[in-house]
Parts: sequence; structure tokens; C-alpha cells
Amino acid sequence: MLNRRHLRVKVLQALYAYHQSDSKEIKHHEKNLLQSVDMVYEMYIWMLSLISEVVNYAANDADERAHKHLPTADDLIPKLKILENRFITTLNKNEEYLTSLKKYKISWTFEPELAKSLFIILKNSTEYSDYLQKTDDTIQTDKDIIKFIFKKVILKSIMAEQVFEDKFIFWPVDKDVLQALIAKTFKNFANDDYKLNKLAEVTGNWVDDREFIVNLFQESIRHNDEYQEMIGKKTQNWEPERIAMMDTLLMKMAIAEFINFNSIPVKVTINEYLEISKEFSTPKSNSFINGILDKILYELKAENKIRKIGRGLIEE
Repeated sequence: MLNRRHLRVKVLQALYAYHQSDSKEIKHHEKNLLQSVDMVYEMYIWMLSLISEVVNYAANDADERAHKHLPTADDLIPKLKILENRFITTLNKNEEYLTSLKKYKISWTFEPELAKSLFIILKNSTEYSDYLQKTDDTIQTDKDIIKFIFKKVILKSIMAEQVFEDKFIFWPVDKDVLQALIAKTFKNFANDDYKLNKLAEVTGNWVDDREFIVNLFQESIRHNDEYQEMIGKKTQNWEPERIAMMDTLLMKMAIAEFINFNSIPVKVTINEYLEISKEFSTPKSNSFINGILDKILYELKAENKIRKIGRGLIEE
């Protein structure tokens, strides 16, 4: 699921788009921010549906083999066990999943060869052969072959990778979150009663997390000039063009958290943005951001602008 660091990255992406755009309509960009979170869930549903497509292709494969010009005896014996896989049958009864398929208009007709190519890889694997020969299947063994399809077939497929990259602009960033959502789904689907098996949630607490990202986005924009001035005073020896835009945005977000989010410890804020800078900015950004934020934080404390509330936060 999306944790707070992932959510901060979503805000960073939205702020970058805002500052690069000619449109400064905050509500428009705020809507795009929320859509970027929803897009992670959409990507999750697309992946679940692709897993289902690969499994369902077993029927197509059996039909093609049976209707070959000169089918062998083996070709005439349909291997359809996977169609009864508990994980897939449970998934296809899940109301939230079915509703989401309609909401996002999920259909793989635009890429008809994908499921076929993935199934061929699956069919030729020893893991699939072993699965077909098993006679004492449980919900766990059924999940094991689906995990194999996801991890070793789909995620290893260049074709599948390209499809998701083309469809989801933040695929390289959100891919790890997707894997966590799928892993959570495997954990959740543990009951023979399909009604007890739940899909993963995109965040731990969307009500709180939605408020967090919207407020962080708004505060970073509302006080943009003020925060820019703070940063400017501490970077007078730096030529403006030498300061990466991502560094500036990360520092403004951190300052916004220092001042406006009284339940988030200062150390947490600093550590989060330093970690994000490692992935989204320059190699030297980490130490640069850390040094500037330390100076700004010192002044903010002296001016009594840092007011943290809650047990363990007072010393901040």
C-alpha cells in the first residue's frame, strides 16, 4: 500500500507539475494529485485482471490444441485444473473487484497477444507441470501458482512491462507499491468462503492520508514565496540555476511540515525528504538539503514557529 513516503512523492510530483504548468488553478492540480493516488489502485486492478486473463487462457490453449491439424493424444486431454484455482474463483466473485473492473473499464482486447504469450511461458515451466500433477491442493498451493504467475511470469515479461509503462505514467515509481498491494491480496485471500476475502487498500487510512496530502500540497503552494525566501537566505552563495528544482520543492515541503503539521516529528520529516531526495534528485542533494534544512529549522525554533503536539514530540 501507499505509505506516507509514497504519498509525499505523490505531492512532490503534483507540485512539480503545478510549477511547470501555465495553469495555476490549485483545485485542478489538487484533483490530479488525488487521481494519481487512485491510479495506483487502478493499476492494481489491471494487474489482478491480467493474472486472471493468463489463467483463463488455459481454456483457449486447450481448445487450440484439440483443434490442431494433427493433435496428439496429449493434445486431446484438456489441462483445465487452473480454471478451478481457488484464488482466481474467489477473485472473480469479489464484489469490489467486479465493481472496479467496470469503473476502470478493464479490457485486454487492445493487447490480445499478451495473455497468450504469458500463458505459454507458464505452460512451459516446471512449476506449472508440478501444479497440474498435484492432487492435494489447498488454498495455499493454489495461491502459490498464482504468485509464480505474478512474480516470475508477468513481472519478468518485457512485453507486460511495456504495456504497464505505456498505460501508467508513474509505473517505474509505483511498481513497488503494486507488488505490495498484490502481496497483501495474497495474504488477505486465506478463506474458503470468498465473502471473507478482501482486496488490499491503497493506503492504511485514506481519510487521514487524503487530508495529509491535500494539506501538504496546499500549504506548500500557499506559502511558496515565504518558503522560497527562507531558502534563498540560506543559499546566497549558490547560483539559483545550480539548485535543482526538486531540491527546492523538497525543502518547501519539509518546511511546510515543520510549521503546519504538529503531529509529525521534525526528525521524521527530515529523514523522509532526505530519503526521497536520493531517488528523485542529484547525488549531492542529500547533504545539501540536510544542511539548509538544519539552518532553517534552527531559526524556526528560535522564533517559536515549531510547535509539535503529542507524546514524544514536545522536545522537537
